[in-house]
Amino acid sequence: MLKLSGIVLACAALTVGMGNVAFAHGEKKSGSAAVVKEQTDWGIAGDAVNVVRTIDVSMGDDMRFKPGKLEVKEGETIRFRVKNTGKLLHEFVIGTKAENAKHAELMLKFPGMEHDEPYMAHVNAGEAGEIIWTFNRAGNFEFACLIAGHFQAGMVGTITVVAQ
Repeated sequence: MLKLSGIVLACAALTVGMGNVAFAHGEKKSGSAAVVKEQTDWGIAGDAVNVVRTIDVSMGDDMRFKPGKLEVKEGETIRFRVKNTGKLLHEFVIGTKAENAKHAELMLKFPGMEHDEPYMAHVNAGEAGEIIWTFNRAGNFEFACLIAGHFQAGMVGTITVVAQ
């Protein structure tokens, strides 16, 4: 009985520690809820009216993004149109190298984990997604597909944000 209660306590602790993480990674949900704007080290969710340019990015089953390197100016609001040219689900996630690596490790442990933040686009095979992002901090960042195995296969690109 003691072992069972220990397992129950461990599961409860894991559940509490997971916070609002949801499982069943699948299609990006579309809804009418407003985007929550939260400052990150790599910027903040942008508004369509402030878009200064659009960057098209394709991602495929070769585990590569095209283009793989991007440069933007600090203060620019960019519309990323991401096209999945493959047959697998892929995603485009903007972040720091450390943050994406940490999230990719979580995805290996919990491959069905669902996440939906304004700096992420989950795109089904043959479809397209969009992110509008304001790069209000200079630095070197990356975009990656964090689906289990994709990041580890090299599905990562770089974003250099040049100070104004």
